[in-house]
Amino acid sequence: MGQPAERARKLRADAVRNRERVLAAAKAVFRTGGADASLEAVARRAGVGIGTLYRHFPTREALYEAVYQHEVQQLWELAERLQDEASPVEALRRGMHAVVEFVATKKGMSAALALAVTGSSELHARSSPRLEKAARILLERAVAAGEIRSGIDPGDLMRAVVGMCLVHNQPGWQAKVLPLVDALVDGLRVGAKQRKAVANKRSSTRSRLLASKHATR
Repeated sequence: MGQPAERARKLRADAVRNRERVLAAAKAVFRTGGADASLEAVARRAGVGIGTLYRHFPTREALYEAVYQHEVQQLWELAERLQDEASPVEALRRGMHAVVEFVATKKGMSAALALAVTGSSELHARSSPRLEKAARILLERAVAAGEIRSGIDPGDLMRAVVGMCLVHNQPGWQAKVLPLVDALVDGLRVGAKQRKAVANKRSSTRSRLLASKHATR
């Protein structure tokens, strides 16, 4: 009696692996080939038959939306992992670099997702809060550590990074955007560094005054 159940579990596990392979392959193909990249190319890269691809994603749009949602989920998981990064600023930087990669994939699917990524769409409504919350996790940790100035809205930070991506359309545009993202993150540190230096100076002054009082008693 155990064999049919075991076979069913194996089939389910194989289906999950095939789906993950298709999503990873689609991300790579769409990023380089754009919205006209063929589903056959995705299947070849994933190492599955075209029938397997269609069983998971019956239409091109279904595959595009699944890739979009998968990318959002990966950004969220990365933000959670980066909470353990030794440097809050470097964690924020890596998170914003990942946003550039996300936009690169989305730009390749822009034709099919033109309606899906509008502010009123259900897909955007589900995804946008998660993206902003992922940015908030990294931003608030850096602010709490005194490494990034306070008062920065996570949504504005995301829009700034995405805006940098959207104004570049030439091949290899990511190589030009990533230094700009680094400059943006470094710019957010200026005020925080100055305030931290002032706080350290005040703390040092208080310590010296206390030490002086104890010495004169």
